[in-house]
Amino acid sequence: MPSAHITAVGTFVPPGVLTNADLEKMVATSNDWIVDRTGISERHIAAPDMATSDMAVEAARRALAQRGIDATTIEVIILCTVTPDMLFPSTACLVQDRIGAKKAWGFDLVAACSGFVYGITTAAHLVMSGSHRRVLVIGSDTMSRIINYKDRATCVLFGDGAGAFLVEAGPDDEPGFIGFHNEIDGSGGDYLRMPAGGSRMPASRETVEQDLHYVHQEGQQVFKYAVRKMEDICRTVLAKTGIHSDQVKLLVPHQANRRIVMAAAEKLGLSLDRVVINIHKYGNTTGATIPLATADALEAGRLVNGDYVLFAAVGAGFTAGANLWRWRF
Repeated sequence: MPSAHITAVGTFVPPGVLTNADLEKMVATSNDWIVDRTGISERHIAAPDMATSDMAVEAARRALAQRGIDATTIEVIILCTVTPDMLFPSTACLVQDRIGAKKAWGFDLVAACSGFVYGITTAAHLVMSGSHRRVLVIGSDTMSRIINYKDRATCVLFGDGAGAFLVEAGPDDEPGFIGFHNEIDGSGGDYLRMPAGGSRMPASRETVEQDLHYVHQEGQQVFKYAVRKMEDICRTVLAKTGIHSDQVKLLVPHQANRRIVMAAAEKLGLSLDRVVINIHKYGNTTGATIPLATADALEAGRLVNGDYVLFAAVGAGFTAGANLWRWRF
Protein backbone atom coordinates (compact mmCIF):
# COMPACT_ATOMS: atom_id res chain seq x y z
CA MET A 1 0.00 0.00 0.00
CA PRO A 2 1.50 3.38 -0.97
CA SER A 3 2.06 6.05 1.64
CA ALA A 4 0.67 9.59 1.41
CA HIS A 5 2.90 12.66 1.59
CA ILE A 6 2.39 16.42 1.54
CA THR A 7 4.70 17.53 -1.26
CA ALA A 8 3.84 21.20 -1.80
CA VAL A 9 2.17 24.10 -0.02
CA GLY A 10 0.74 27.18 -1.73
CA THR A 11 -1.07 30.12 -0.15
CA PHE A 12 -2.74 33.38 -1.09
CA VAL A 13 -4.26 36.28 0.84
CA PRO A 14 -5.81 39.34 -0.79
CA PRO A 15 -3.78 42.55 -0.47
CA GLY A 16 -6.49 44.54 1.32
CA VAL A 17 -6.03 44.70 5.10
CA LEU A 18 -8.59 45.53 7.79
CA THR A 19 -6.86 46.52 11.03
CA ASN A 20 -8.25 46.75 14.54
CA ALA A 21 -7.95 50.51 14.22
CA ASP A 22 -10.24 50.33 11.18
CA LEU A 23 -12.77 48.29 13.13
CA GLU A 24 -12.75 50.84 15.95
CA LYS A 25 -14.29 53.26 13.46
CA MET A 26 -16.98 50.75 12.40
CA VAL A 27 -18.28 49.20 15.63
CA ALA A 28 -18.05 49.74 19.38
CA THR A 29 -14.78 47.92 19.99
CA SER A 30 -11.11 48.64 20.63
CA ASN A 31 -7.74 47.30 19.60
CA ASP A 32 -6.94 46.29 23.19
CA TRP A 33 -10.20 44.38 23.55
CA ILE A 34 -9.73 42.51 20.27
CA VAL A 35 -6.11 41.59 20.93
CA ASP A 36 -6.83 40.51 24.51
CA ARG A 37 -9.86 38.38 23.61
CA THR A 38 -8.70 36.92 20.29
CA GLY A 39 -5.04 37.67 19.58
CA ILE A 40 -5.94 39.28 16.24
CA SER A 41 -4.37 42.53 15.04
CA GLU A 42 -5.42 42.55 11.40
CA ARG A 43 -7.06 40.46 8.72
CA HIS A 44 -6.99 40.42 4.91
CA ILE A 45 -10.20 41.30 3.07
CA ALA A 46 -10.96 40.47 -0.56
CA ALA A 47 -11.89 43.21 -2.98
CA PRO A 48 -15.52 43.21 -4.20
CA ASP A 49 -14.55 41.52 -7.49
CA MET A 50 -12.59 38.69 -5.81
CA ALA A 51 -14.40 35.46 -4.92
CA THR A 52 -13.45 32.23 -3.17
CA SER A 53 -12.50 30.53 -6.44
CA ASP A 54 -10.13 33.38 -7.34
CA MET A 55 -8.14 32.93 -4.14
CA ALA A 56 -8.24 29.14 -4.49
CA VAL A 57 -6.83 29.34 -8.01
CA GLU A 58 -3.91 31.48 -6.82
CA ALA A 59 -3.09 29.11 -3.96
CA ALA A 60 -3.35 26.09 -6.26
CA ARG A 61 -1.08 27.62 -8.89
CA ARG A 62 1.53 28.44 -6.25
CA ALA A 63 1.49 24.88 -4.92
CA LEU A 64 1.87 23.47 -8.42
CA ALA A 65 4.70 25.90 -9.19
CA GLN A 66 6.50 24.96 -5.99
CA ARG A 67 6.27 21.29 -6.97
CA GLY A 68 7.19 22.05 -10.59
CA ILE A 69 4.31 20.09 -12.11
CA ASP A 70 1.49 20.77 -14.53
CA ALA A 71 -2.16 20.90 -13.46
CA THR A 72 -2.98 18.13 -15.94
CA THR A 73 -1.29 15.66 -13.56
CA ILE A 74 -3.82 16.38 -10.77
CA GLU A 75 -6.36 13.58 -10.35
CA VAL A 76 -8.64 14.98 -7.64
CA ILE A 77 -9.45 18.47 -6.32
CA ILE A 78 -10.97 18.75 -2.85
CA LEU A 79 -12.14 22.32 -2.22
CA CYS A 80 -12.81 22.98 1.47
CA THR A 81 -15.05 26.03 1.92
CA VAL A 82 -18.20 27.44 3.52
CA THR A 83 -18.25 30.40 1.14
CA PRO A 84 -18.52 28.87 -2.35
CA ASP A 85 -18.88 31.16 -5.32
CA MET A 86 -22.38 29.70 -5.68
CA LEU A 87 -24.23 26.57 -4.56
CA PHE A 88 -23.64 24.94 -7.94
CA PRO A 89 -21.59 24.34 -9.89
CA SER A 90 -19.14 23.52 -7.13
CA THR A 91 -16.19 25.82 -6.58
CA ALA A 92 -13.98 22.78 -7.23
CA CYS A 93 -15.37 22.73 -10.79
CA LEU A 94 -14.56 26.41 -11.28
CA VAL A 95 -11.01 25.94 -10.03
CA GLN A 96 -10.46 22.79 -12.09
CA ASP A 97 -11.36 24.65 -15.26
CA ARG A 98 -9.26 27.73 -14.55
CA ILE A 99 -6.06 25.91 -13.60
CA GLY A 100 -6.40 23.45 -16.48
CA ALA A 101 -6.66 20.26 -14.42
CA LYS A 102 -8.28 18.48 -17.35
CA LYS A 103 -7.96 14.97 -15.91
CA ALA A 104 -9.25 15.72 -12.42
CA TRP A 105 -12.53 15.04 -10.72
CA GLY A 106 -13.44 16.76 -7.47
CA PHE A 107 -15.92 18.22 -5.08
CA ASP A 108 -16.53 20.87 -2.43
CA LEU A 109 -16.21 19.76 1.18
CA VAL A 110 -18.24 21.66 3.77
CA ALA A 111 -17.05 21.23 7.36
CA ALA A 112 -16.48 24.85 8.39
CA CYS A 113 -13.20 25.39 10.24
CA SER A 114 -12.45 21.65 10.25
CA GLY A 115 -12.80 21.46 6.48
CA PHE A 116 -9.12 21.40 5.63
CA VAL A 117 -8.37 18.66 8.16
CA TYR A 118 -11.21 16.59 6.70
CA GLY A 119 -9.87 17.34 3.23
CA ILE A 120 -6.34 16.08 3.87
CA THR A 121 -7.79 13.05 5.67
CA THR A 122 -9.77 12.23 2.53
CA ALA A 123 -6.81 12.91 0.24
CA ALA A 124 -4.53 10.65 2.26
CA HIS A 125 -6.98 7.76 2.04
CA LEU A 126 -7.52 8.21 -1.69
CA VAL A 127 -3.77 8.02 -2.19
CA MET A 128 -3.15 5.15 0.23
CA SER A 129 -5.90 3.09 -1.38
CA GLY A 130 -3.83 3.04 -4.55
CA SER A 131 -6.64 4.52 -6.63
CA HIS A 132 -5.00 7.96 -6.97
CA ARG A 133 -1.47 9.30 -6.91
CA ARG A 134 -1.92 13.08 -6.76
CA VAL A 135 -4.66 15.02 -4.91
CA LEU A 136 -4.91 18.78 -4.54
CA VAL A 137 -6.57 19.93 -1.31
CA ILE A 138 -7.54 23.61 -1.16
CA GLY A 139 -9.00 25.58 1.72
CA SER A 140 -10.44 28.90 0.60
CA ASP A 141 -12.93 31.21 2.26
CA THR A 142 -14.16 34.73 1.67
CA MET A 143 -15.60 35.12 5.15
CA SER A 144 -16.03 38.87 4.77
CA ARG A 145 -19.05 38.17 2.51
CA ILE A 146 -21.02 36.49 5.31
CA ILE A 147 -19.98 38.70 8.23
CA ASN A 148 -22.15 41.45 9.65
CA TYR A 149 -19.83 44.39 10.26
CA LYS A 150 -22.33 45.80 12.74
CA ASP A 151 -21.93 42.74 14.97
CA ARG A 152 -18.81 43.34 17.03
CA ALA A 153 -18.86 39.78 18.40
CA THR A 154 -18.15 38.27 14.98
CA CYS A 155 -16.79 40.98 12.69
CA VAL A 156 -13.47 41.18 14.57
CA LEU A 157 -12.76 37.48 14.11
CA PHE A 158 -12.71 36.64 10.43
CA GLY A 159 -10.57 37.30 7.37
CA ASP A 160 -10.20 36.03 3.81
CA GLY A 161 -7.55 33.74 2.36
CA ALA A 162 -6.67 30.45 0.69
CA GLY A 163 -4.13 27.67 0.99
CA ALA A 164 -3.40 24.39 -0.78
CA PHE A 165 -1.59 21.14 -0.04
CA LEU A 166 -0.52 18.70 -2.72
CA VAL A 167 -0.88 15.14 -1.40
CA GLU A 168 0.97 12.46 -3.35
CA ALA A 169 1.81 8.77 -3.22
CA GLY A 170 5.22 7.74 -1.91
CA PRO A 171 7.15 4.58 -0.99
CA ASP A 172 5.30 2.32 1.42
CA ASP A 173 8.37 2.14 3.70
CA GLU A 174 8.37 5.94 4.24
CA PRO A 175 5.05 6.82 5.88
CA GLY A 176 3.86 10.39 5.67
CA PHE A 177 0.26 10.22 6.83
CA ILE A 178 0.25 8.44 10.18
CA GLY A 179 -3.34 8.63 11.37
CA PHE A 180 -6.43 10.70 12.07
CA HIS A 181 -9.43 11.19 14.30
CA ASN A 182 -12.43 13.18 13.06
CA GLU A 183 -15.78 13.80 14.75
CA ILE A 184 -19.06 15.64 14.33
CA ASP A 185 -21.51 16.69 17.03
CA GLY A 186 -24.66 18.11 15.51
CA SER A 187 -26.11 19.01 18.90
CA GLY A 188 -23.94 22.14 18.73
CA GLY A 189 -25.24 23.25 15.37
CA ASP A 190 -27.29 26.14 16.71
CA TYR A 191 -24.29 27.78 18.38
CA LEU A 192 -22.46 28.72 15.18
CA ARG A 193 -24.37 28.93 11.92
CA MET A 194 -25.64 30.96 8.99
CA PRO A 195 -29.41 30.52 9.39
CA ALA A 196 -30.72 31.48 5.94
CA GLY A 197 -29.91 30.65 2.35
CA GLY A 198 -30.62 26.91 2.34
CA SER A 199 -33.74 24.82 1.83
CA ARG A 200 -34.89 25.32 5.44
CA MET A 201 -34.95 29.10 5.11
CA PRO A 202 -34.49 30.24 1.50
CA ALA A 203 -33.60 33.83 0.77
CA SER A 204 -36.42 36.33 1.06
CA ARG A 205 -36.92 39.97 1.87
CA GLU A 206 -37.49 38.99 5.50
CA THR A 207 -34.30 36.90 5.82
CA VAL A 208 -32.23 39.75 4.39
CA GLU A 209 -33.86 42.37 6.61
CA GLN A 210 -33.27 40.17 9.68
CA ASP A 211 -29.55 39.67 8.84
CA LEU A 212 -29.98 35.90 8.63
CA HIS A 213 -27.44 35.49 5.83
CA TYR A 214 -24.60 36.38 8.17
CA VAL A 215 -22.67 34.27 10.67
CA HIS A 216 -24.47 33.96 14.00
CA GLN A 217 -22.45 32.75 16.98
CA GLU A 218 -22.94 32.11 20.68
CA GLY A 219 -19.36 32.85 21.61
CA GLN A 220 -19.18 31.33 25.08
CA GLN A 221 -20.64 28.01 23.98
CA VAL A 222 -18.28 27.80 21.01
CA PHE A 223 -15.26 28.79 23.10
CA LYS A 224 -15.92 26.18 25.79
CA TYR A 225 -16.42 23.41 23.25
CA ALA A 226 -13.35 24.37 21.23
CA VAL A 227 -11.01 24.47 24.24
CA ARG A 228 -12.14 21.04 25.40
CA LYS A 229 -12.34 19.39 22.01
CA MET A 230 -9.03 20.71 20.61
CA GLU A 231 -7.17 18.93 23.40
CA ASP A 232 -9.40 15.86 23.21
CA ILE A 233 -8.97 15.19 19.49
CA CYS A 234 -5.21 15.67 19.71
CA ARG A 235 -4.92 13.18 22.58
CA THR A 236 -7.15 10.72 20.75
CA VAL A 237 -5.15 10.71 17.52
CA LEU A 238 -1.88 10.40 19.44
CA ALA A 239 -3.28 7.44 21.40
CA LYS A 240 -4.53 5.79 18.20
CA THR A 241 -1.15 6.15 16.49
CA GLY A 242 1.04 5.34 19.50
CA ILE A 243 2.91 8.65 19.30
CA HIS A 244 3.57 10.60 22.50
CA SER A 245 3.10 14.34 22.59
CA ASP A 246 6.83 14.68 23.38
CA GLN A 247 7.54 13.32 19.90
CA VAL A 248 5.44 15.96 18.15
CA LYS A 249 7.68 18.65 16.72
CA LEU A 250 4.89 21.02 15.78
CA LEU A 251 1.19 21.51 16.41
CA VAL A 252 -0.49 23.40 13.58
CA PRO A 253 -3.94 24.26 14.93
CA HIS A 254 -6.86 25.99 13.33
CA GLN A 255 -6.50 29.70 14.08
CA ALA A 256 -9.84 30.63 15.63
CA ASN A 257 -8.68 32.32 18.82
CA ARG A 258 -5.26 32.64 20.44
CA ARG A 259 -6.65 31.73 23.86
CA ILE A 260 -8.12 28.47 22.51
CA VAL A 261 -4.80 27.49 20.96
CA MET A 262 -2.77 28.36 24.06
CA ALA A 263 -5.15 26.49 26.37
CA ALA A 264 -4.96 23.35 24.23
CA ALA A 265 -1.16 23.56 23.99
CA GLU A 266 -0.83 23.93 27.76
CA LYS A 267 -3.06 20.94 28.44
CA LEU A 268 -1.08 18.86 25.95
CA GLY A 269 2.18 19.89 27.54
CA LEU A 270 3.44 21.62 24.41
CA SER A 271 5.62 24.70 24.81
CA LEU A 272 4.71 27.60 22.53
CA ASP A 273 7.85 27.07 20.44
CA ARG A 274 6.15 23.85 19.28
CA VAL A 275 2.88 25.55 18.32
CA VAL A 276 2.17 27.70 15.26
CA ILE A 277 0.17 30.84 16.04
CA ASN A 278 -0.28 33.38 13.26
CA ILE A 279 -3.82 34.53 13.95
CA HIS A 280 -2.54 38.05 14.61
CA LYS A 281 -1.84 38.45 10.87
CA TYR A 282 -4.86 36.82 9.30
CA GLY A 283 -7.69 36.33 11.77
CA ASN A 284 -9.85 33.27 11.29
CA THR A 285 -9.81 32.40 7.58
CA THR A 286 -11.82 29.18 8.21
CA GLY A 287 -10.68 26.65 5.57
CA ALA A 288 -7.37 28.43 4.95
CA THR A 289 -5.92 28.74 8.45
CA ILE A 290 -3.98 25.47 8.53
CA PRO A 291 -2.20 25.84 5.18
CA LEU A 292 -1.42 29.49 5.97
CA ALA A 293 0.06 28.48 9.33
CA THR A 294 2.01 25.62 7.75
CA ALA A 295 3.49 27.95 5.15
CA ASP A 296 4.63 30.33 7.88
CA ALA A 297 6.23 27.44 9.80
CA LEU A 298 8.10 26.29 6.71
CA GLU A 299 9.32 29.79 5.95
CA ALA A 300 10.63 30.09 9.50
CA GLY A 301 12.41 26.72 9.32
CA ARG A 302 10.26 25.24 12.09
CA LEU A 303 9.36 22.09 10.16
CA VAL A 304 11.90 19.76 8.53
CA ASN A 305 11.99 16.25 7.12
CA GLY A 306 11.27 13.56 9.68
CA ASP A 307 9.31 15.79 12.06
CA TYR A 308 5.97 14.68 13.43
CA VAL A 309 3.40 17.42 12.76
CA LEU A 310 -0.10 17.47 14.21
CA PHE A 311 -2.91 19.33 12.42
CA ALA A 312 -6.05 19.99 14.48
CA ALA A 313 -9.27 21.97 14.11
CA VAL A 314 -12.68 22.55 15.65
CA GLY A 315 -15.49 24.20 13.74
CA ALA A 316 -19.19 24.85 13.30
CA GLY A 317 -21.43 21.85 13.17
CA PHE A 318 -19.84 21.06 15.54
CA THR A 319 -16.97 19.48 13.63
CA ALA A 320 -13.55 18.47 14.91
CA GLY A 321 -10.55 16.65 13.52
CA ALA A 322 -6.86 15.94 13.90
CA ASN A 323 -4.24 14.47 11.55
CA LEU A 324 -0.75 13.25 12.41
CA TRP A 325 1.85 13.29 9.61
CA ARG A 326 5.57 12.55 9.33
CA TRP A 327 6.88 15.49 7.37
CA ARG A 328 8.71 14.43 4.19
CA PHE A 329 8.66 17.60 2.10
